[in-house]
Amino acid sequence: MTNVQSGVHLVKSISLQAIKYWLNVYPSYRIEEVECTESTRCAPFGRAAVSRPFSGNVLWAALFCLGCRLLSPAEASSLGAAGAVTAGAQPHRRFEYKYSFKGPHLVQGDGSVPFWVHTGNAIPSADQIRITPSLKSQRGSVWTKNKSIFQYWEVEVTFRVTGRGRIGADGLAIWFTESQGLEGPVFGAADTWNGVGIFFDSFDNDGKKNNPAVIVVGNNGKLLYDHQNDGSTQALASCQRDFRNKPYPVRVKITYYQKLLTVMINNGFTPDKEDYEFCATVENMILPSEGYFGISAATGGLADDHDVLSFLTFQLTEPGKEAPTPDAEIPEKDKEKYQEEFEHFQQELDKKKEEFQKDHPDMQGQPADDLFETVSDRELRQVFEGQNRIHLEIKQLNRQLDMILDEQRRYVTAVTEEITKRGAGIPGQQGQVSQQELDAIVKTQEEVLRQVNEMKNSMVDSLRLVSGIQHPGSAGGVYETTQHFNDIKEHLHVVKRDIEHLVQRNMPSNEKPKCPELPPFPSCLSTTHFFMFVAVQTVLFIGYIMYRSQQEAAAKKFF
Repeated sequence: MTNVQSGVHLVKSISLQAIKYWLNVYPSYRIEEVECTESTRCAPFGRAAVSRPFSGNVLWAALFCLGCRLLSPAEASSLGAAGAVTAGAQPHRRFEYKYSFKGPHLVQGDGSVPFWVHTGNAIPSADQIRITPSLKSQRGSVWTKNKSIFQYWEVEVTFRVTGRGRIGADGLAIWFTESQGLEGPVFGAADTWNGVGIFFDSFDNDGKKNNPAVIVVGNNGKLLYDHQNDGSTQALASCQRDFRNKPYPVRVKITYYQKLLTVMINNGFTPDKEDYEFCATVENMILPSEGYFGISAATGGLADDHDVLSFLTFQLTEPGKEAPTPDAEIPEKDKEKYQEEFEHFQQELDKKKEEFQKDHPDMQGQPADDLFETVSDRELRQVFEGQNRIHLEIKQLNRQLDMILDEQRRYVTAVTEEITKRGAGIPGQQGQVSQQELDAIVKTQEEVLRQVNEMKNSMVDSLRLVSGIQHPGSAGGVYETTQHFNDIKEHLHVVKRDIEHLVQRNMPSNEKPKCPELPPFPSCLSTTHFFMFVAVQTVLFIGYIMYRSQQEAAAKKFF
């Protein structure tokens, strides 16, 4: 019985840890009624909802039900209440641009990154920041210029670690500390920091073959980092993940909310930005209320390229609490400075206005806003200018259609008279053939005239439509104007297609332009000239060889 009780206790503890892990890492899952038929103790915390995809739903449900059956009703009820509180506590996220960077156009003209400072061997570029190049004994870091004043936060870091060797060194670190650790021995940053560091250690210093690894190390400003043991004696949590030489950049999400630090990582095998897997979590984590965000890297005897593509910071606010306004985040000294600058610019603007009024006394009674064109006025002017151009083009097309119609009528009249004369002079069967040809030509020309009239009517309708648009009373909405433009554009395409079809149809076959045949390309080199050229080249080559041999023989006499 003792072995059975110990086994039950072990399964009970494992289930409790699994349930706590689920509720902490995936708080967005709802608490629903359970579907376990054998026990009703699963009812307080229920099964996982399918609102978010997770590959282990079946396993977790089994652990839930198994743990419930082993728990007492009081334990199950308390655990279910805790899960319900966690599931409903979704923080509000707000992006903080002053603590973030992302390409493109990452670097300013002077080579600096807005709101950030870089030191050591860090090289900012337009799309990324190379913390350290793949050279030996390099150190670099990037830190925020201002302290963050929000209590809870979340950072999403996208980086790439690449190297030629199978093993890399030393690694990369993400920091949140009370002071900037610009330079130092801990992955390029200062030691004895006060805060937390998430280390991506790629070199195995202790020889335990447990690298690359992700290690979470906290410090109160008094501890020295244990390099020889890869910080294993000081690690609060860790996980083994290979982040070197991946097809896609590796993404890390670090969340600090209600004294719980969670590290999620993307393995770099997929471009999906939301494909994170759990790495580590630290409970009861106490961090400074204000601090600097930073990222650093270092190389040793081995070297890798440590590139950071983006560093995005979000402020987390508890539900029911209002996020501080942007004005509250600006220090009083900076507010006074900005106010003085604003007043100075306002005075300069007033002086410029007075000087302008003195130089232009005839415009003193006019308001300044009337001197400039507003955005709506400019758009309206551009619309009317476009309509005027379309109106002129339609008029030109209408004149061309009238000319084509007159030419077709004259052509029909001339052909009819000519065929009538020929039919009167040739009796019998030939007269019948001429009459058939005449009927075919007349039908063709009537069809042409009908199509030309249709095109003319279409052009008249388009012209009337444009004239109605240009009328001041019809300039009511931008949407109607756009619809009129589309209709006019369709009419113009139809007219162009019909005119091209008519021209090709009415052009006689013997008058259709044909591309001139190219004359035969004359041969620049005959066979006789080719053999003569080869013979001359051979003679010249043999003569050069004989001359070169004589020169070398004459030169040997002097030695």
